[in-house]
Amino acid sequence: MVNSYYLYKNEEYAMINILIADDHAIVREGLKQIVAEEKDILVTGEASNSGELMDLLRNKSFDLIILDINMPGKSGLEALKEIKIEFTDLPVLILSMYSEDQYGLRAIRAGAAGFLKKVSAPEELVKAIRLIKDGGKYISQELAEKMAVSFDKGQKSLPHENLSDREYQIMCAIASGQSAESIAHDLSISVHTVYSYRNRILEKLALKTNVEITQYAIQNKLIEL
Repeated sequence: MVNSYYLYKNEEYAMINILIADDHAIVREGLKQIVAEEKDILVTGEASNSGELMDLLRNKSFDLIILDINMPGKSGLEALKEIKIEFTDLPVLILSMYSEDQYGLRAIRAGAAGFLKKVSAPEELVKAIRLIKDGGKYISQELAEKMAVSFDKGQKSLPHENLSDREYQIMCAIASGQSAESIAHDLSISVHTVYSYRNRILEKLALKTNVEITQYAIQNKLIEL
């Protein structure tokens, strides 16, 4: 942890040093603006991909990471799992444009200390940072209920829960209407690789077409209409 402090009215307060990992500079700038007025929260690192993120973590200390789930190369979930292996006690707040139904439960299971939708960041980010820094977890009531259900031993897993994180990510992208070319560009992989993942998704879900993937995602509330 980072041992830096600021002085306010003759009292010392511990600084919360944050690393923001998001592939869009404008998003990183927006997040910095949200915390700019907080005297004890300071953004001391930025990364645009998982490689930069891990390099920073190995060379500098941080108190908390804000990590976008949709990163080029390794996804945010893949990066999260790597972080929890190498930096076990470092809390990670997952930030996503996707709903909790899509990624919230997977993120918490992978070791995230919280899950926050990007649209909620202006109102909720500072609260989430402080709660996590104090040892808590930032999740909505809805996500907490889903977690409780998932821990029920009698609960059968759904087919999509057996997809890998990358397969799940690509399934959601297909269901949202993205083309293979668009997905390949966003994830920095080849179109051929996207099709390979698609074939595995179809097999695991016992489906035949992209339309059926979309219908499955809608029925299971995995995409927002």
